[in-house]
Amino acid sequence: MALRPEPTAPFHSVQYALRVLETVAKYTGGVSEQQLARETGLPAGHLAHLLLMLRREEYVERTGDGGYVLGDGLALLAVGGDRKKALERKLQQSLTALRDRLGAAVYLSSYVDGEIRITQYADGPRTPKVNEWVDFRSAAHAMAIGKCLLTQLDHDDRRDHLSRHRTARLTSRTITNEKVLFSKLDAQPATVPVLDLQEYAVGTVCAAVPITAGRTVGSLALSLPVRHAHRLREAADTLNRHAAPMLLSMTLQ
Repeated sequence: MALRPEPTAPFHSVQYALRVLETVAKYTGGVSEQQLARETGLPAGHLAHLLLMLRREEYVERTGDGGYVLGDGLALLAVGGDRKKALERKLQQSLTALRDRLGAAVYLSSYVDGEIRITQYADGPRTPKVNEWVDFRSAAHAMAIGKCLLTQLDHDDRRDHLSRHRTARLTSRTITNEKVLFSKLDAQPATVPVLDLQEYAVGTVCAAVPITAGRTVGSLALSLPVRHAHRLREAADTLNRHAAPMLLSMTLQ
């Protein structure tokens, strides 16, 4: 399966974060922010933002004299055979925190063996997940998650997917014309959240952003009842800002 060549903004943030982590790892006694800036070549403002994210994720810690060392969160992800479980716990904690921050159900998904798969999610009594009234695997054309995953596939892989899962009309807003759908997917900016405005289910709006680690095509998404549609754009922007920590955790697995 071929990926589209243009990287996402979260991808760039992760590359820079990995550069910071590699530099911090060289200094067991701690390294100053000024030294990090010199060695990584990152602007001070960008570096400060990355260090804040890395501290929040417990991948780096601040020393008493203001330097930085590797944190406990990084060590937990590196524990032998428990790495997969440690990553799942880390991602679930991040999803739960993001659910509470957004006041929305949130989802991690991936495209595996030609199918959409929701790998983890966080919902609650006040943030119910989407009712899967039509199998998600058959509704990529109508869902923010599905469309976000399809944007990361090349033309042939998209056609292969839709040859197996036809573009059925699920609501009056569903795009069923493949030419129109492909045109919208091609026009979707890599750094802008994909939206679903009651295309999958009447009464639900969704947003999704890409998180691609290596050859794993994935997305981070949220859903809201349509009565909260006025919050969707702001929530989607917040979701986009939190994609990088999720992607970083997956990259460090």
